[in-house]
Amino acid sequence: MSKAHRISPPRLEGTVSVAPGRVLGFAEFGDPAGRPCLWFHGTPGARRQVAPAAREAAERLGVRLIGLERPGMGASTPHKYARIVDFAADIAVLADRLGFDRFAAVGLSGGGPYTLACAARMPGRMAGAAILGGVVPSVGDEAAPSGMMRNAATFNALIDRLEIPTAWALRPLLLAVLPLRHQLYDLFRSYMPPGDQRVFDTPGIREMFMDDIMTGIQAGGLRAFLQDIVLFGREWGFRLDEIEVPVHWWHGDDDSIVPLADGQHAAKRIPTATLHLRPGDSHLSGYAASEEVIAAVVAFFESR
Repeated sequence: MSKAHRISPPRLEGTVSVAPGRVLGFAEFGDPAGRPCLWFHGTPGARRQVAPAAREAAERLGVRLIGLERPGMGASTPHKYARIVDFAADIAVLADRLGFDRFAAVGLSGGGPYTLACAARMPGRMAGAAILGGVVPSVGDEAAPSGMMRNAATFNALIDRLEIPTAWALRPLLLAVLPLRHQLYDLFRSYMPPGDQRVFDTPGIREMFMDDIMTGIQAGGLRAFLQDIVLFGREWGFRLDEIEVPVHWWHGDDDSIVPLADGQHAAKRIPTATLHLRPGDSHLSGYAASEEVIAAVVAFFESR
């Protein structure tokens, strides 16, 4: 195991009420007086799944970066959305409560569709959206030609019915193996493509993932993960070609989870999208581009 590295802890953590009896958990990094940007974690993930380099860049470049948990993970109240687009209504309430007239959003992998939903439904408030190896549509006329998410559509109804019992059954198992998390991290790394192995070896990334897993699973569970799989396999409730706000999309050309062809397919359907190809990188290429991503967030505010 490599030498441990210290990572910047959240500047602030808490919850925000978005509906009666429902809250979303958050962790804040960067400049408290900076440009507001929400960071939507991957699948699975929780509020602290923000790359150390992104945390540091946010503080240096004047960005108030807020890692946000989806319902059923960490401190967020479990809740079932009918479609991904429904998430945008909660984010509108959250932005109101935090006093954000305008904000940007970053979506990593499974957080990508939720970021695009906000862009589609809040064009007047969203300064821009950054997608890091985002999941793409698997059904409908905008569906990508390949990719793992087609399995989500195939087993959608079954996963939806078993979501709650599966989450309850898996949680004790996950808690039991947490003491072996570093060994499991190394095992998982060994099966990843070279580009993702480089990300896994970046100073601070191990510590970030360990911290995020401990926070998210111990406090909440895996319902958010299972709901993501269900919602990815349905119509999202908005069209990519409806999006009007600037979108920057980073994608590795060796991505084995969301193939580059799928990312290109989706980005081409967004009229405002700019695709940033990452040669030799894999699914976690967005972490390697953290400085570039935060600089793009700053540019969103300066160009609109």
